[in-house]
Amino acid sequence: MDLRKLKTLIDLVAESGIAELEITEGEGKVRIVKFSQTLQPVAPVQPQPATVAAAPAAAAAPAAPAAPATPAGHIVKSPMVGTFYRAPNPSSPPFVEVGATVSEGDALCIIEAMKLLNEIEADKSGVIREILVENGEPVEFGQPLFVIA
Repeated sequence: MDLRKLKTLIDLVAESGIAELEITEGEGKVRIVKFSQTLQPVAPVQPQPATVAAAPAAAAAPAAPAAPATPAGHIVKSPMVGTFYRAPNPSSPPFVEVGATVSEGDALCIIEAMKLLNEIEADKSGVIREILVENGEPVEFGQPLFVIA
């Protein structure tokens, strides 16, 4: 199966509501799985024994976890699952640093997916306010990578 056909299939899975696609062509077989951050397993809740002493309702209720802070500015998200790299190779300087001015279309990083290096470009001009992923970390589809202001 050629790379253009594979890229088209990956895009179809990413844009559709399906979670998994498997295609067999001749002796070759391709399986594409879309991961979603919204479908996280939930730990079962163990019932707690009731205590004899009455406690105020506010003290008995567990505190709600704080929602993660949403960075201010335009967020560049990962278009695929893969490994995040800030530079084209280990001996090169990073594509961008915090405070760098970028134009629409400038390279921001590389995401390696299935042994293919995909250059991720800025979809908006501005200044890099934050880099949200460390070099070499795995990233998920739709995960925030950069904040541009």
